[in-house]
Amino acid sequence: MKRLWIILALVPVLLIGCKQHNEATEDAQMRVFVDQLMAKMTLEEKLGQLNLPVTGDIVTGQARESNVAEDIRHGLVGGLFNLKGAAAIREVQRIAVEESRLGIPLLFGMDVIHGYETVFPIPLGLSCSWDMAAIERSAQVAAREATADGICWTFSPMVDICHDGRWGRISEGSGEDPYLGSRIAEAMVRGYQGESLADPETMMACVKHFALYGAVEAGREYNNVYPDDFHAFNEYMQPYKAAIDAGAGSVMAAFNTVHGIPSTGNKWLLNDLLRDQWGFRGFVVSDYCGLEQLRDHGVCTDKEQAAIQCLEAGLDMDMVSAGLVNLAEAVRAGKCDGRLVDAACRRMLEAKYKLGLFDDPYRYCDLSRRDEVVLCDAHRAEARRIAGECMVLLKNERNLLPLPKRGTIALIGALANTRPNMSGTWAVAAVPERYKTVREGLEDALRGTGAKLLYAKGSNLMYDAAQEAIGTMFGREMRDPRSAEAMRQEALAIARQADVIIAAMGEASEMSGECSSRVDIEMPDAQHDLLVELKKLGKPIVLVHFAGRPTVLNWETENLPAIIESWFCGSESADAIADVLFGDVNPSGKLTVQLPRHVGQYPFSYRQMRTSRLNEAGDFNKFSTCYSDISSKPLYPFGYGLSYTTFEYTNFYLTDSVMPLDGKVEAHVTVTNTGKRPGSEIVQLYISDPVAKGVRPYRELRGFERLTLAAGESKEVVFVLDAERMGYFEPYHLTWTLEPGEMQVMIGANSRDTQNLPLRVL
Repeated sequence: MKRLWIILALVPVLLIGCKQHNEATEDAQMRVFVDQLMAKMTLEEKLGQLNLPVTGDIVTGQARESNVAEDIRHGLVGGLFNLKGAAAIREVQRIAVEESRLGIPLLFGMDVIHGYETVFPIPLGLSCSWDMAAIERSAQVAAREATADGICWTFSPMVDICHDGRWGRISEGSGEDPYLGSRIAEAMVRGYQGESLADPETMMACVKHFALYGAVEAGREYNNVYPDDFHAFNEYMQPYKAAIDAGAGSVMAAFNTVHGIPSTGNKWLLNDLLRDQWGFRGFVVSDYCGLEQLRDHGVCTDKEQAAIQCLEAGLDMDMVSAGLVNLAEAVRAGKCDGRLVDAACRRMLEAKYKLGLFDDPYRYCDLSRRDEVVLCDAHRAEARRIAGECMVLLKNERNLLPLPKRGTIALIGALANTRPNMSGTWAVAAVPERYKTVREGLEDALRGTGAKLLYAKGSNLMYDAAQEAIGTMFGREMRDPRSAEAMRQEALAIARQADVIIAAMGEASEMSGECSSRVDIEMPDAQHDLLVELKKLGKPIVLVHFAGRPTVLNWETENLPAIIESWFCGSESADAIADVLFGDVNPSGKLTVQLPRHVGQYPFSYRQMRTSRLNEAGDFNKFSTCYSDISSKPLYPFGYGLSYTTFEYTNFYLTDSVMPLDGKVEAHVTVTNTGKRPGSEIVQLYISDPVAKGVRPYRELRGFERLTLAAGESKEVVFVLDAERMGYFEPYHLTWTLEPGEMQVMIGANSRDTQNLPLRVL
């Protein structure tokens, strides 16, 4: 028996050893293969592997005649992006494999950001689930569908931390917290890449935008960033590192500068930090035309100089600029080191090797897979379930929600009957014609119940037609030609007949996303005015609020009894919204960005760094850190979200009041569902370090657990506290450190409402 136990104990060690041995063997085989291939390549062919043109309009017939196709035949293209469809991709791949001299296959990439044709909530909304298994599953489904349609590389996850809701691309990230953002980054990489990229249902992830892109000045796209290294590493860098440690195969350089040098040509960033310090072994791609935009930054005079700087910095692939592919003469003239070309080319060939493209260039072009996988019933059911987890119940006065399926319900709003807006921004593969509107979702949910649903649009998105066109670009225009007064009167007539009003209002999908920065983040004027008139009727109103960013909801919070932050929850939004409204799903989402009272509070984060003259109340107090005309506190805090049930936190204790620097202490708390229906709660652990070498936040998230509890059920949650969980990047050497001293451990339902216990670190 003893011998058996010894053998069983050794099994994990043997398995790890076998895995490491297999990986070493595979690496050696890959090196030999790439060595032999590169020995046959000309300089031009090596540079060709670094070239990534955009080819969204290439189809099978055009591929034979286009300039890009001719470049492929000459070995001058390493990959293409935003070409959709396995048949089209197969034909272009055939040109590369069968008509070029060496037959090197192409990479095919796409912005598969929050799903493929089955679209999941925008990443900001997805993060509000705090459900790492669901987030990983969403990426897994996206990979399964995209690879069934020819795509093997996604420009996701975007892990930029952002403290400024004016920035449109906050919709594409996971909010404002580096700890939560790190856990989501890991989950997304695992979901896309699985256990091995050799699996044809996995795809290569691309971590973006490296680095600090979410800290853009004034929330304006393509703008400068200014965090010093201490704040950069403590507030922004951690999710990038987490994604790299999770095995991400590629990284995308950001548009902004870091230390005064554009990221795309920044040697400290791409080589010293990413490769030398973090050990990244994959390849780095520029963002769209990022290489040639070094000229716009004023650090070089022409594209050749920009290309040389980027190659020397560690850039491997050039998206669209066609700068690296044209460096042959510079290499021959001694202006550019050919060994850098070899290193970049090797990394590109290794990526293709890991994806199995040399074994089977058409492995992602099985035309039979698409019909079985893409937008299948199982995937849509998964997207619907996850969408329900992401919505945040902000207000529910007198338990107005969930609504009973009876009586007369008025559905009113500019977003109540629009199909394209359901997906949200950056859903390039979406097929809106196959998705429901909110109206259709509610009709389906009420069918056979006897309840009556009435509908009126009520208003356009906003009064200004030109501004609405900007907010509904990419062919998603939805403007009604009727007068504002005619639309409003129709809605009021409908509302008078109803027992309750559901208002589907907020941003259109393209009011957030890339280059959709806004300074006015309140409810658009036409919709606000309609809400004011609806309130005068004295009917209960439920606001289903669509947004791709944190918005200002002061009037709505003061005047409306129920508010659901639905974000943009993807292809299954309509059914998921109905699920939450009528109680088939109990909302459990929690905010991953705090909602401000005014746009003037930005940049704004719950991770407020300690400062002199603290004003804890947030109201005006002369000579303290506050505003004279508004509270400095958020309208809704980070981590906040209600449920149709209630939860109680009891028996919070630490296993010891003292923790050695190299030791551990456990934090325990019991959570009880004290309501009458099952529900999920997200238990949040925060810490506070009042005295340290570097200034630390008043509180910062360092753990969370999502619980599902039956009515009356209790569960104990345990968090392990140690130096890894509680440390920070100290200001002198930027090493992860935990210092001795008195700390606070906090547990609660959000960042504001916590129970606190002291912990002394020795």
